Amino acid sequence: MNDAYQYDLKSHDTDTPLDWVCLLAVLGAKYGGDFKNYKQADLVSITDKLLNKECTLEQLTSDMRYYPYYNEAYHAVLGGLVGEYQLSDSDSDSDSDSNKMQYGLKAFSPIAKGFPYTDYDDFGSSRSFGYRRQHLGHDMMGQIGTPIIAVESGYVECLGWNRYGGWRIGIRSFDKKRYYYYAHLRQNFPYSKSLKEGGTVTAGDVIGYMGHTGYSDKENTNNIDIIHLHFGLQLIFDESQKDGNNEIWISCYELARFLSQNRSETVKDESSKEWRRIQNMVDPAVTDYEQSAQKNTADKKEEN
Repeated sequence: MNDAYQYDLKSHDTDTPLDWVCLLAVLGAKYGGDFKNYKQADLVSITDKLLNKECTLEQLTSDMRYYPYYNEAYHAVLGGLVGEYQLSDSDSDSDSDSNKMQYGLKAFSPIAKGFPYTDYDDFGSSRSFGYRRQHLGHDMMGQIGTPIIAVESGYVECLGWNRYGGWRIGIRSFDKKRYYYYAHLRQNFPYSKSLKEGGTVTAGDVIGYMGHTGYSDKENTNNIDIIHLHFGLQLIFDESQKDGNNEIWISCYELARFLSQNRSETVKDESSKEWRRIQNMVDPAVTDYEQSAQKNTADKKEEN
């Protein structure tokens, strides 16, 4: 992922911009989705042809039967992670370079910067509480109270207790294709106080705190042996999949590794005991969503 991302980043302001997800889709079609066969030379060969204008992406993929499938699937997973954004510090000059629009990775690791964690590829492992099932997420082990970060900007779709996940948060991407699930949050103080269902969050915001709640019908119970964040990502192509029999959860191990290069730095407010991000980010996707929501509200009032 990082190799493809670097090509996207470096070519963005040229006359031959490369979409990193499209590059991954070309490789996906070549490897049949198995990136254990990845060779950097294959990516170099593809990008050289495109950058040297030997062919277009359409020409390159015209004989790849499964390219459209991988292109749709990979954009569903990664489509909101790279784009334009604006960073600012509370005490910075409004005309400084840091306040100008930038392009690049605007998604974050779910674990705040400076907080240790361990993880491994545990997707699909066996779980038995309630009933025998597969583990459809990625566990990141750490310390009680570690700030949990919004990976991508979106709106809070779910907030509260679940017998399996304990205190948990569900955040939906604005295009509605990705549902981020953060579970086993801290007992007594699981969430950022500003969080509410229906509210928006910006990638990099502190949304909650690591704990080990869950595996209990009794609310606010620590019944998980190991302190960790359960980080899950569900793809939704049709709303019937959201809580139905055709749910699509993906392995987040490689995604977490990729996002580890961008961890949100936080500071603790001793008066409120809350952690907050140090550097603010303006994500145009948040602005567009909130403006659209306001317009829809105004239109409904006019109709009534």
